[in-house]
Amino acid sequence: MRHVRSIWNGAISFGLVSIPIKLVNATESHSISFRQIHTEDNGRIRYRKVCELEDREVSQSEIGKGYEDADGTIIPVTDEDLAHLPIPTARTIEIVAFVQADRIDPLQMDAAYYLAAGGVPAAKPYVLLREALKRSNKVAIAKYALRGRERLGMLRVVGDAIAMHGLLWPDEVRAPEGVAPDTDVTVRDKELDLADALMDTLGEVDLEDLHDEYRAALEEVIAAKASGEAPPEAPAPAAGGKVLDLMAALENSVRAARESRESSSGTEAEIKPLPRKTKAAPAAKKTAASKKTAASKKTAAAKKSTAKSTAKKPAPKKTPSRKRTA
Repeated sequence: MRHVRSIWNGAISFGLVSIPIKLVNATESHSISFRQIHTEDNGRIRYRKVCELEDREVSQSEIGKGYEDADGTIIPVTDEDLAHLPIPTARTIEIVAFVQADRIDPLQMDAAYYLAAGGVPAAKPYVLLREALKRSNKVAIAKYALRGRERLGMLRVVGDAIAMHGLLWPDEVRAPEGVAPDTDVTVRDKELDLADALMDTLGEVDLEDLHDEYRAALEEVIAAKASGEAPPEAPAPAAGGKVLDLMAALENSVRAARESRESSSGTEAEIKPLPRKTKAAPAAKKTAASKKTAASKKTAAAKKSTAKSTAKKPAPKKTPSRKRTA
């Protein structure tokens, strides 16, 4: 935390207790960014900030904020105006309630921050709030102002620190209307069983083992082009198509998941066929099969009796050979 720049300084209001804190980003982006270029000569494409009234480029120090009214009038709003907003959350994270974590809809989750204690005097009340959250197994719901608007937040304990997740206001989350299929679909128990088997086969995963394969492939392409080599070829896309047999697709998925899991663990994959009900054969086929079986039994019996009679016949006697006289 000592080397990470804080993006907001204020205090947590916990009843009559005030805890000076610094707001620090808890996440960072590792995505590769691109520049816009002129494709003919690779020249950089840059955006210039130009004043419409004076028709000249202006520096960052000359740029402020303004609200455009319905009639097009621009109402300037200064940083001083925002600093003196008549609300208690202008520089305060005001805790308003403590609730169970499962009360928070994951759809409301937004950016994540760490709350760092602002100096030695903040250590004791900071630890007090942290331990109170731990013992209650609850999260704190708070209001705070950041980047020109009041926001909702959720405070929880992460290790020895207090983290805050920005939350969307409930009216900012859209209802899932028109998203689910609007046709009647019946799912059979056997299909659910296979889906459960696939879930069990895939099992759990350690999130630390997951990585961004797209970024790694993109880095390979950039490195190859930088050294004048041909970029690696993309693998052939997997054959797609319409799933006609859901049961077959589920069974194949279970087998593939078993093979992948067992090969990754270094053991030889042993695939057991999934039990499937077979239709009864027609009566005509049964009759033909019974005739074929009877005929094979007769042939085997005949071979057996022939072998016995051959074994009972005495072997022919050898006649002694006469000695030749010189």
